[in-house]
Amino acid sequence: MGLRTVVVATGTANLASVLAGLRRAGADPVLASAPSEVRDAAAVVLPGVGALAAAMRTLEADGMVEPLRERLRAGGPTLCVCLGLQLLADGSEESPGVAALRVVRGMALRYPETVRVPQMGWNRVEPDGGCSLLAPGWAYFANSFRLVEAPDGWSVAWSDHAGPFVAAMERGPVLACQFHPELSGELGKALLSRWVDRAARGGA
Repeated sequence: MGLRTVVVATGTANLASVLAGLRRAGADPVLASAPSEVRDAAAVVLPGVGALAAAMRTLEADGMVEPLRERLRAGGPTLCVCLGLQLLADGSEESPGVAALRVVRGMALRYPETVRVPQMGWNRVEPDGGCSLLAPGWAYFANSFRLVEAPDGWSVAWSDHAGPFVAAMERGPVLACQFHPELSGELGKALLSRWVDRAARGGA
């Protein structure tokens, strides 16, 4: 039996591919059924695609906002995918006036019309020297918004689409990917496996 990993439904995620990717990485994923599971789980995944406002409405209705904030600020092993990364910020240009989780400072900004929007397909990921989970390689993206500045206290991997943007970031056992590791071939499988292994060790 793999590491029991609680997946928080945002109402805007392709859960089938996320669950399959976690199983390939050695996890035993289950959907969260109560806020207490998010506080107490050995590992939590926050996936998402689509609009930030819709995802926040779902999290608020399910009572997941404060447990997620507490867990992320405490550094509990957590993986955030695609919109999940943007949910860590203050908010997004996509949903003016809607507060996100506010775990990191910054806003998700839309790509300019000078490039293809959304960014769909493979892009190069280059980690800074402080990264221990993230590795260089090619990953699969599907996004119209992104963070353009590295949050304080996080190690960051970068990609370029109309200029550098945060492809992923990590702080201890908390990992947030703008790309989809579950769709990113061997790079994604290896990254998920490293994260699951660290979570199984209690984040060490």
